[in-house]
Amino acid sequence: MRAERVQRSNVEVVVAHRQRATLRVGEVFLKVDGDPAHADIEVRAMALAPIPTPAVLWHQPPVLAIAAVPGQALGVLGEPSPAPSSAWAAVGAAIRKLHDAPLPPWPGPEPASLAADLDKECAWLLDNAVLPAAVVRHNREIAQAALQPRKKVFVHGDLQITHVFVDGDEVTGVIDWSEAGPGDALSDLATLTLGHEERLDDLLAGYGPDADREVIRAWWSLRSLLASRWLIEHGFDPDAPGCEFDVLRARMP
Repeated sequence: MRAERVQRSNVEVVVAHRQRATLRVGEVFLKVDGDPAHADIEVRAMALAPIPTPAVLWHQPPVLAIAAVPGQALGVLGEPSPAPSSAWAAVGAAIRKLHDAPLPPWPGPEPASLAADLDKECAWLLDNAVLPAAVVRHNREIAQAALQPRKKVFVHGDLQITHVFVDGDEVTGVIDWSEAGPGDALSDLATLTLGHEERLDDLLAGYGPDADREVIRAWWSLRSLLASRWLIEHGFDPDAPGCEFDVLRARMP
């Protein structure tokens, strides 16, 4: 009897740094994380979220295996999104559904801790002359509006444009839920439109008109300031066209 031929799949490194790595093997993603709490939150959040999420295949710390979701990412940072306006509106409606869901039963970040982190990151940017001091200080002032206490909702927490998948104008899946929890709804809207300000109207057409645009802009500054050092230290380039440094420079008068 001949042995059955097993189909082979290439192993693709999706992302890898000192904290975690994600590999793709065929239609399976393997997420390896040094902090088991991240995967625990991800599994729990996907079970609670009322929007499409990947299927969890198995979870054996430090590895979480999830199925690929259909469709294509909404876009990538630094490049125009190829998705039509209707897809952005559909994503906005899905995010609103998430934000209207019951809060997950674990804590989220508090404004006081974010403010302390922001002060630390701005000091590092200034000490290392990574950006002109005027850019850092002006964006630090803008970011203050994002630190005001607001009603907490169920947020994704890291709703980057590459984490949302669509097929036409249908949302087929939202991935990477390890930072989900109670938080500011406007932080999700800002993260998704970071570097894609021209798509904010499309997103809010589906989400609803009650989102404070000035606070969303404040979150653009806050997220870019908080992320820059981490990106640099982990081999990413926040100064690439359309990325975090361009977002910060664009806020200048």
